Amino acid sequence: MVPVLTGPDGRPDPVDASAAWELLLPAAAAPARSRGRALQAALRDAVRSGRLAPGTRLPSSRDLAADLKVSRGLVTEAYEQLTAEGYLRSGRGAGTWVGDAARAARP
Repeated sequence: MVPVLTGPDGRPDPVDASAAWELLLPAAAAPARSRGRALQAALRDAVRSGRLAPGTRLPSSRDLAADLKVSRGLVTEAYEQLTAEGYLRSGRGAGTWVGDAARAARP
């Protein structure tokens, strides 16, 4: 199952979802002790580099965990950490989105 990323208007984002998420596969394959940090770093890099643009809706933690074959808790922790850092924003039951602060993080 390839996640469908949506823009702020709810329509599918023009970003190639498979290309955007393929960079997370090495993080998911990292050794168990460093998998969480690797996933956070890969997501952070995707936001910083612009591969995940501000306003892009991310897949649910359940869907992304299933796609990457990792635990849902690992994805939830990554989303929470990046939300705390300002890269993502979320609302209970509303999903997780790439935050506007991501623009400032671009080189």
